[in-house]
Amino acid sequence: MGGPGVAGGEEARVVGEELEMVAGGARMVVDSGTGRVGGLRVDGLEVLRRGERFGSFPMAPWCGRMRDGVLAWGGRTYQLPRNAEPHAIHGTVRDRPWEVVRHDAAEVVIARELGDPWPFAGRVTQTFALTGDSASFRMTVESAAESFPAQAGWHPWFERRLHAGGKPVEIGFAPAWQEERGEDYLPDGNRIAPLPGPWDDCFGMPDGVDVTLTWPEAFELTITSPARWVVVYDLPPETVCVEPQSGPPNGLNTQPQAVTPDAPLTAEMSWRWRTLG
Repeated sequence: MGGPGVAGGEEARVVGEELEMVAGGARMVVDSGTGRVGGLRVDGLEVLRRGERFGSFPMAPWCGRMRDGVLAWGGRTYQLPRNAEPHAIHGTVRDRPWEVVRHDAAEVVIARELGDPWPFAGRVTQTFALTGDSASFRMTVESAAESFPAQAGWHPWFERRLHAGGKPVEIGFAPAWQEERGEDYLPDGNRIAPLPGPWDDCFGMPDGVDVTLTWPEAFELTITSPARWVVVYDLPPETVCVEPQSGPPNGLNTQPQAVTPDAPLTAEMSWRWRTLG
C-alpha cells in the first residue's frame, strides 16, 4: 500500500545503462541502475510517469509494508531498515544496480544478488519482453542456500492523464474482497466487501489479477497476472498505481511462502493495450 512515507529513506539514484526495447509503435526503457522500467511510450503517448521515483519498480523479496520492519522466520527475528517509518517497505532491490544478463530490441534480462540488509543469500532476476501491443514481465526469487520467505511484485506509476486537458484514467476491476486496513496502512486480518475509491488498499483476486485502465477516447491498458493480490493506489493527483503482487502487505509474517534452492518463487505480469478513437 502506498500511503504516507512511501518516499522516505530512498537512496540516491544510481545511474545505469538505459536498455531500450522497440516493437512497432511501442518503446520501453529499462534502467539497469535502478531495476525500473523508466518509461513506456506507445504511438506517441507516455503511459508511465517518468522520473526518479516513478516508472515501474520491482518489489522483492517482499511487497508493500512489513510491520515495524520485523521479519519472523525459522524461530528467529530479523530487523530490516524502517524506510517508511515505522515500517519497512517494498523490499531491498529497487533503486540499486542490476547486472545486464541479456539485451536486444525485444527482450531485456537483468539480475541482482540478494544480501545485506536482507539476511539471506539469493538472487532476483527480471525479464522484460515487448511486442507492438503488449509487454510481459517475469521475476524470479532464488535462494542460494537456506530457506526464506519471499514475495515478488511490481509498482508501476501510470499517468492519470495522457496529455494536458485529457480525461483522467478510469480503473476497472472486480476483486473478490478488500483487505481491511488499519491506521498503519497494513491489513488488520479482516476481509471486507470492496469499497469505492479513492484507494490505498490491497484487494484479493483469487482467479488472478485483471485490471483495465481506460483513458477515455485515447487509450486502454489491461494488466493481468496469475498473482492473487493487487494493491491499487490512486490518491496522488497526477498518477495511479496498480500493483500485482504474490502476497499481501506484511505477508512474509502472515502468509509466508518459502523459497528454497530447489523451489524458487516466480511472479509474472502482462500489459496489453490498444488505442481508442
